[in-house]
Amino acid sequence: MVDAPLDAPRLDADPAQLLDTSRGRRIVFVVGSGRSGTSTLSGSLQALGMHVPQPEVVADETNPKGFGEPQWVVDLHDELLRRANVAVSDARPSAWFETGKLTHVEPLRRRMHEWLEQQFVEGGPELVVKDPRLAWFLGLWRGAAMRCDAQPGYVTMLRPVTEVVGSKQRYYDAKAGEVNRTAAWVNMMLHCERSTRESARAFVRYHDLLDDWTVPVFGLGQQFDLDAVKSAAANDIRRVHQFVDPSLRRVRITWDELEVPKRLREIAQETWEALDRLPDEGGDTPQVRETLDQLRAAYSELYEEAAALSQSTAMAARREGFGEGVRSTQKSGAERIPHWVRALVPGFLRRGARKVLGRAR
Repeated sequence: MVDAPLDAPRLDADPAQLLDTSRGRRIVFVVGSGRSGTSTLSGSLQALGMHVPQPEVVADETNPKGFGEPQWVVDLHDELLRRANVAVSDARPSAWFETGKLTHVEPLRRRMHEWLEQQFVEGGPELVVKDPRLAWFLGLWRGAAMRCDAQPGYVTMLRPVTEVVGSKQRYYDAKAGEVNRTAAWVNMMLHCERSTRESARAFVRYHDLLDDWTVPVFGLGQQFDLDAVKSAAANDIRRVHQFVDPSLRRVRITWDELEVPKRLREIAQETWEALDRLPDEGGDTPQVRETLDQLRAAYSELYEEAAALSQSTAMAARREGFGEGVRSTQKSGAERIPHWVRALVPGFLRRGARKVLGRAR
């Protein structure tokens, strides 16, 4: 006697069980650095009929067509980043360890599962979840999707590092600096690539999306088996044509316009060149992955060297904190240090300095 497949419906099952809404559930996680086209992709999938959980983050001058981000997800990620003492764009390789500690916190896992289950019930079987903070918590979201019996797919948006950094400098608070933003991009993109291996994943160039969105988006529909995309009506397609605006690529700069240390620039450029091969047919090869692994190791080594060199800066800030009237009459020594230099100081040193100075953060 041949056993029936484990996922086959029982002939004596209740009719309600045969209409189990969990069947065919899909969730697309849009990941990658901010200012790389993640909002454009999320909005395109939404226009074709996939559900972005509501309410969404309200559009503003930095993203006039909308972010395609669920407000609940953004608020949750901000809460978790504060808990882990990690920034949205954090250049520290060790930051992944800090956020990874939350992966096995069961109350948090239940909270995310319950929210995601509600979105499937209210919004339908195909969801889009996008937020530049999402990459820090892929393990949590993967677990939530599995608990909802949903098939996750990961789309990483790719845009030249110089354009991402330039766009952030133009539209965001510039105090982070070009060096820190470049380092954070390397840290983010190398982790995104590594953490989505062995999963259903795709890579989409921002330029390709703007030039002819139909090619990458309908490719995703086939790869991830997305009914909303594969069965899109003419009106749906028209909405995406109206939504995708090639003029959104408002920043086009090169390394000549950025002041970034040579070694960091080399690692960032080599990382971009390796990532840029992944969207091509047959481009996700063991050789490319090995190159990215080597670049991740090289970046970690560079960061450790920079942190070691900057230890005197942290100690000077700690000593100056003992001066008379420092807190009340002038900026502290740490606050006078450029942000990008402070960002290169290891977390344990910064935390020690804050403890000595009597500051919680």
